[in-house]
Amino acid sequence: MKQKIIALSIAMTLSGSLLVGCQSPQQTVTPVQATATQSALFEQFSTQFIDALWQQYPTWALYSGNHINDGKLVIPNAKNRQQQLQFADSQLALLAQFDQSQLSPSQKIDAKLIENLLTSGKWQIETFKSWQWQPSQYNVASGFAQIINGSYASLEERLTAVLERLTSVAKYYQAARQNIENPTLEHTQLALMQNQGALSVFSDQLISKAQDSNLNDQQKVLFASLVLEARQAVMSHVDWLTKLEAKLTQDGGRSFRIGSELYEQKFTFDIQSDLSAKELYHKALAEKQQVLSEMAKLADTLWPKYFAGQDKPTNQQQLIATVINKLSAKHVKREDFVTHIRAQIPELEAFVNDNKLISLDKDKPLIVRETPKYMQGFAGASISAPGPYDKKANTYYNVTPLDNMSDEQAESYLREYNHWVLQVLNIHEAVPGHYTQLVYSNMAPSLIKSLFGNGAMVEGWAVYSERMMLEEGYGDFEPELWLMYYKWNLRVITNTILDYSIHVNNLSKAQGLSLMMDGAFQQKAEAEGKWRRATLSQVQLTSYYSGFRDIYDFRTEYKATQGDDYSVREFHDKFLSYGSAPVKYIRELMLNK
Repeated sequence: MKQKIIALSIAMTLSGSLLVGCQSPQQTVTPVQATATQSALFEQFSTQFIDALWQQYPTWALYSGNHINDGKLVIPNAKNRQQQLQFADSQLALLAQFDQSQLSPSQKIDAKLIENLLTSGKWQIETFKSWQWQPSQYNVASGFAQIINGSYASLEERLTAVLERLTSVAKYYQAARQNIENPTLEHTQLALMQNQGALSVFSDQLISKAQDSNLNDQQKVLFASLVLEARQAVMSHVDWLTKLEAKLTQDGGRSFRIGSELYEQKFTFDIQSDLSAKELYHKALAEKQQVLSEMAKLADTLWPKYFAGQDKPTNQQQLIATVINKLSAKHVKREDFVTHIRAQIPELEAFVNDNKLISLDKDKPLIVRETPKYMQGFAGASISAPGPYDKKANTYYNVTPLDNMSDEQAESYLREYNHWVLQVLNIHEAVPGHYTQLVYSNMAPSLIKSLFGNGAMVEGWAVYSERMMLEEGYGDFEPELWLMYYKWNLRVITNTILDYSIHVNNLSKAQGLSLMMDGAFQQKAEAEGKWRRATLSQVQLTSYYSGFRDIYDFRTEYKATQGDDYSVREFHDKFLSYGSAPVKYIRELMLNK
């Protein structure tokens, strides 16, 4: 799963200063102007919009590689939320003045992306109000770590930005506590764990880094003092969260389930699909049966190899489960989990290059690392990618080590991410999945499409890349790999069923675990982790299946239009060149519709 630094939900929590001056096209833009004039004016508006956005959301700018306001840590209070609403209204008013029929196809899509971004932001503040009931939205560590670990400027310049941000940490957490009202227990527990991890950022090592730098003596003294103050502010917030968790455990809190109406609304903003959430849910139910049928055929083929002379189960589910259980015993040692992943990346790159599947950029580094502690607790593997302003910066493949698991938990986890599934995971997260797609996204000519990425396209591409690699011969069509791929793909489908069922159909934990373990052959550790994730997020788990189906179906359509001229690398390079726009819009551009 890509770290959601491009998602608006993060941007709304990392809110910024009041907009200063964005020129309005009000006096010059009219519906009767020539297309060239409208296009030129829209380009001007887009540039001004992005500049104004970074003034409003400086930490989001930082994540995107724009470092003009790195020192600003915005206080997430009522005043700032009002500024966000004013910003959205003013920009929507400017956007409404364009005659979109006079814009180029690419600009029309940019306009739709900007509109969705702004209206979604308003909905987040006024309707969804997660700033009240999700304490996990409040954590300063990631922004600080982004600056400290960066290489975009001198150490002294970056430490100066850190110094400025440090002055606001206590006020930030004070505002957070004032915002939190009737929270969920689950989001409170996540906030507690991740803010405990945040303490690792404000360490003695950070103070030593400043002491050994070329900051002047006065700055060094102030830096050490402010780091200690920030550490105390985080510790005080952790203490407050600890008491809040105890109270919620005893008295109960808000349900993490958001219900049908909010779910459909969030799905519309987040996924940007032609389907409703309910329609996608029913589509997933149907495809689940098709995948199970393919898995049964493969299990039947593999039975003599692994169970020679033994009676084969007549029940389809039992047959599949028995073969999967046998294969799952082949996995790496727990202490080798991270290093094994690191070693596999060059193999994937070689396969993509040798088979001319996608044009890879050798100059964009990928670094496999252990997931930083302040990021742990949500996903076992993720990608942290630089933004389009910082294209040459490192992309990190975050892998959470199994150090904190018991032997039983680690064995369950490793059986889930066995010899074959671990390969599929690396395709998904790294090559040619998230890492590759996000490198392309940063190179897109439209900054709007790069910055305001659609989660369904991003996750859908990673899922699509798994199927594509196997279809192109990765693994030599080994039936074991294909069975495990289908198991993994069944998990993607089940993600949609699970997420919708939890938030809309009030699925219980016992039912959810059964859906994943009995219905989709998942190990208990994976099922428990996915249940937790589904209680901490909404809709996001549907993005994998939604995007995958849209991309795969579009490729079939596109291939038919190209006939003998179809090239898999040409399709991939062209598809990825449009940044992280919703698939339905990329389809419009590639088919000239």
